[in-house]
Amino acid sequence: MATHPRRPASGRVLHAMSIDVEDYFHVAALARVVRPEQWDRLPSRVEANTERLLELFADQGVRSTFFVLGWVAERFPSLIRRIASAGHEVASHGYSHQLIYRQTPARFRDETRRSKQLLEDITGTPVTGYRAASYSITRDSLWALDILAECGFTWDSSIFPIRHDNYGIPTAPRQPFLIETAGGQVLREFPLTTARVLGLTIPAAGGGYFRQFPYPLFRALFSQASGAGAQPQMFYLHPWEIDPDQPRFNNASWFSRFRHYTNLDRCEERLKRLLRDFRFGTVTESYNAYRPDSHRLSAAEMVGMT
Repeated sequence: MATHPRRPASGRVLHAMSIDVEDYFHVAALARVVRPEQWDRLPSRVEANTERLLELFADQGVRSTFFVLGWVAERFPSLIRRIASAGHEVASHGYSHQLIYRQTPARFRDETRRSKQLLEDITGTPVTGYRAASYSITRDSLWALDILAECGFTWDSSIFPIRHDNYGIPTAPRQPFLIETAGGQVLREFPLTTARVLGLTIPAAGGGYFRQFPYPLFRALFSQASGAGAQPQMFYLHPWEIDPDQPRFNNASWFSRFRHYTNLDRCEERLKRLLRDFRFGTVTESYNAYRPDSHRLSAAEMVGMT
């Protein structure tokens, strides 16, 4: 179900750069050893790390979409204003970074409204984009799309077309598409990047995959996913991923520590290389630079796909 976007006038595909603004202790990989009630007692590093990214983007002339956690916005409103004043797009990352499929619809609705209102009060502009914590809009939580539409969101970037232990809808389209909710609302969906290699779907969107794969391999996968520059792709990173000096939780499992701490000391330089090798803009700029076809997939169809 591929789309057929046109290339921008420059001839270089405009990919989407996105930053999930959360602190090192918010991540799902550490949820077993760091409880939400501990967060306020831990030293925060999100402001300084996000500032480093803002400086890097300013140096490279790149505009990004910052998916801001409501918990962060509440404590660092001036940071959110700096993001917006620098010309970046501000979108919502929810409030408490909890997996949607472990929340009730009522709890999800309350947190989503709270976070959206916070961001709009801080920036003075409408917030229309959303990304779920840990990409937790899955087949079991597609009901969340109706709540997003109800709250005034017009686009989403939460669906990862892979198989994973915590997230993913492996049969979802791999390029931007329109998704019709169970209630009949329509949202733009910009899924996370995957490449197809020897019949396998390989994640190539950023984050841990960006840090764990050798950079030449990641670059090749990202390029392959775009059809050698024909289709826009989504890249994501977290501010804590450029911070090798963050506190370590050695009581986390080996696998969680591998996911979270691998190559933190190399990530910033890799990001600089990525910005040289590809052209990036905000999620909305990337989507709007193309004319995706009018393919529309309903939530019911997505549940039934195998």
